Amino acid sequence: MKKIDSSQEQTRSQRLNHHCTCVTLDWSAIIRDLNNQLGDNAEGILSTSGMRQFFSNAAIFVPSSDLEQMQAIVKAIESAASLAEYQQQIMSWAPESARHNPGPVGAFMGYDFHLSEDGPRLIEINTNAGGAFLNAILTRAQLKCCSGNTQASWAKDFDEAVIAQFISEWRAQRGSGQPERIAIIDDAPEEQHLYPEFKLAQQLFIQHGIDAVILSPTDLKYESGVLYGDNQKIDLVYNRLVDFGLDAPEHAALRFAWLECGAVITPNPYTHALFADKRNLALMSDQQTLLDWGLSTENAELLKKGIPHTIQVTAHDEQSLWQQRRQWFFKPVAGHGSKGVYRGSKLTKSTFARILESDYVAQAYVPPSERVVMVDNEREMLKVDVRLYTYRGELLLAAARLYRGQATNLRTPGGGFAPLLLQQS
Repeated sequence: MKKIDSSQEQTRSQRLNHHCTCVTLDWSAIIRDLNNQLGDNAEGILSTSGMRQFFSNAAIFVPSSDLEQMQAIVKAIESAASLAEYQQQIMSWAPESARHNPGPVGAFMGYDFHLSEDGPRLIEINTNAGGAFLNAILTRAQLKCCSGNTQASWAKDFDEAVIAQFISEWRAQRGSGQPERIAIIDDAPEEQHLYPEFKLAQQLFIQHGIDAVILSPTDLKYESGVLYGDNQKIDLVYNRLVDFGLDAPEHAALRFAWLECGAVITPNPYTHALFADKRNLALMSDQQTLLDWGLSTENAELLKKGIPHTIQVTAHDEQSLWQQRRQWFFKPVAGHGSKGVYRGSKLTKSTFARILESDYVAQAYVPPSERVVMVDNEREMLKVDVRLYTYRGELLLAAARLYRGQATNLRTPGGGFAPLLLQQS
């Protein structure tokens, strides 16, 4: 078979993304999968108004070389984060709670990429990356299209990998065994947009012999070194809160359990500080500093190419940032869910003034790639970003999000999560 180079893969993927309008989602397979996993709870989940908005009918064509490059960037980031001087620097701005490290490395790391013409570029890192359970269902519910591709194979052992991940987190702190009860924690969980995947996670744990409950932090109490939820002992917390330092008063029980090792908490303040604070991207994109700290030349080069240049916003740079604002994308250092982000070309003077008064980074703008979809029998081009869900640098699942607007969302008609279809070399 004739070998196809990466540029040919890129061209073929672009052509398919811009012209293929095949509907690959098998909605009946989604329904069967949810019924099998959730039983009596499936009907309530399926009847929610936002359920169909989770999933796009289209799949994203991606060169296999791009996926390999994204995985290499992830491993380079994990290597950089292990450097003593890197850790010393990030702890200088981390919250007090992040300076405690009992061992867990963080379940469901999420690395988000834009696929540029020059290869994948990392946009941000997330420590409680949502959507993995929904994407596992989506990946299993795909039909063939004109390209001849089917769903990617890395979701095949997803369930087993997830359970192994949480047991690994437990043993990183406790040494042996496994948790008896896991609490999936978020503020007002039943009101969260991704509540359906909380139910999927709960059922997966139960199927593997681990009791699981979905709770709000207000359901927790911490007494005599033990974390309780609804008067039952909690061994491990699958933490979906966006209070990354556990600083809010209503999260006090969880904070004490974290600081006193009363429960295993994953992801946690240490993991967020190590990877997901946006200021870290300024370090990760500084090749010379990483080399000086001992990162290998290969990994430093990967990060220089793979992470858009990022700087911390200061009043000192006000004039240059404003003049060059079209080249930048502005993000709050502790932001989440695309809140408070601004593309420089859309900035007003008043918004820019607020950015200067807050904690922000500016990242060199990398436009997302696009995918054609059919919406009400009309062709529309939607933006694409790709998320790698990983654990200890190893891929659990890869998926895309299709959206319209300045930042990703799960409310765009025709958009939502989408599987990746690899174009093999």
